[in-house]
Order: sequence, then structure tokens, then C-alpha cells
Amino acid sequence: MTSKSVAIFGGGCFWCIEAIIQRFQGVEKVESGYAGGQIAKPTYREVCSGRTGHAEVVKVTFDPEVLSYEDLLWIFMVSHDPTTLNRQGGDSGTQYRSIIMYLNEEQKSIAQQILENLKTKFEKPIVTELAAYTGFYPAEDYHQNYYNNNPDAAYCQVVIDPKIRKTRDQFAKHLKVEKV
Repeated sequence: MTSKSVAIFGGGCFWCIEAIIQRFQGVEKVESGYAGGQIAKPTYREVCSGRTGHAEVVKVTFDPEVLSYEDLLWIFMVSHDPTTLNRQGGDSGTQYRSIIMYLNEEQKSIAQQILENLKTKFEKPIVTELAAYTGFYPAEDYHQNYYNNNPDAAYCQVVIDPKIRKTRDQFAKHLKVEKV
């Protein structure tokens, strides 16, 4: 019986992060949702208002014997721009901030080390927030598995496809067999 672990992070639109992370071996489930805010069970419209404090995040269930938490965080960190405050591409607002939510002290320590190691890799300061897990609220059904359900949508082709290719090129050894 394999053990399962959970990771929660956000870096812009959850559709992007979800689509990228789903493609890696050891990832069993990726769920889009909201975390880091002050209200319970927020809706997409409430989160987009910027008044809830929540970020768009993904909750990743993975097998740490196949894909370590450290490798998963490296994949996440290079899949988005951790130097832009409250923005990823055309998406702006606090709900699009770069955030790692740790579930225990081990995850916190690993995330701190990765953030420290990445400082020299970027010209600008990393603004990724490191925060204790305070709860996760699943996004509405139409947000789940968005890229796989809507591969011909313009946002998927113009925004998500290039991010998948970039991440795939850097982490090929961890990928599941895929069509993209």
C-alpha cells in the first residue's frame, strides 16, 4: 500500500497549474480551489472580487515514493513567474498570487530551502508567499480538469499550452505519457 501526500500551492490561474501538475508521474489527483482567505466556502465571483483574501490554488494528491514533495515544488516554481506580485501574465489581483501552503513543518522547511536556492536564479526578488495551511475550498465543478475538458479553448491554447511545454522540457523524466 502506497502512502499519499498532499501539497497546496497557487501561481496565477488554477487552470494553468492544474494542467501542468496533472502530467507528472506520481500525481494521483489535482483539484482546483481556493485557500488563504478569511471566508468559508467562497465562490469564484467572491474570490475574483479580491475581498476574500483567497488565492486560486491547487490541491495535489501524490505518491511521494514516485514524486517527492521537493520535486513537485521545483516543478511548481518553474511553471510560473514567482517574481510578480499578485499577477501571472494577464491575470492580476491577490487571487493570482504565488503561494505555497505547507501542511507540516517538513513541507515548510523544504519550501524555505527551495525558495532560498531559487533566489540566485531570478533577476527580481521572489515574492512567493509561504503560509501555513488554513483550509481548502474546492472550486466550482466547471473549473475542475479545465484544460483536459476544453483543449480547444483559446485560453488553453494561448496560455496553458506554452506553460506545459516549458515545464515538460525541464522535467521530462517525471512525465506521464502525454499527447501535448
